[in-house]
Parts: sequence; C-alpha cells; structure tokens
Amino acid sequence: MLHDRVLVSREGEPGERKSGGGIVIPATASVGKRLAWAEVVALGAHVRQVNLGDRVLYDPEDKAEVELQSKDYVLLRERDLHAVTVAATTSDNGRTGLYL
Repeated sequence: MLHDRVLVSREGEPGERKSGGGIVIPATASVGKRLAWAEVVALGAHVRQVNLGDRVLYDPEDKAEVELQSKDYVLLRERDLHAVTVAATTSDNGRTGLYL
C-alpha cells in the first residue's frame, strides 16, 4: 500500500437491510445516495487516523475496486472516508468509539 491509501473489504456486509419498522429492503432496491461500511485490511505508510480492523464509512460512487487472490476489495484515500468505527475497545467503559 502506498501513501494515504486504505484497502477495505466489503465481505460480510449484508445485501439486504431492514427498516426501523421491520420491512426488508432488498439489495437491488434503488435508493438515493447511500454510504457503505467496510473493514480495513491494509494501510498505506502515511495513513494516520485508521487502523487495521476498523470499520469505515465511504461513498460507493467514489471507489476503485481491485481483485486480489480472487477476493474483491475497495481502494480508497484516507480523506475520502466519512467515519471510522474503532475495532478495539479504547475507553474505560469498554465501548468502542465512532469518529465522524
């Protein structure tokens, strides 16, 4: 990985979603602009605020897809991330943090 790039994996992300009322929304449903979550699997040397295993929120329209060893990944710049959910518990109360 080079510079400020982050390699993320979308595996395990559910295709279908549920609304607050319990209605199942299929993955093929057309929705307005919607951000997506993915897990960080590799980092460039100059990435400062993201760690391996963190979950990041990004815009699926601003992505570069790559296939490595027959698995699909997304390559992003750190500045294109909208939020980071820390993988490890870092606070005294045992909760993970969400940084926007």
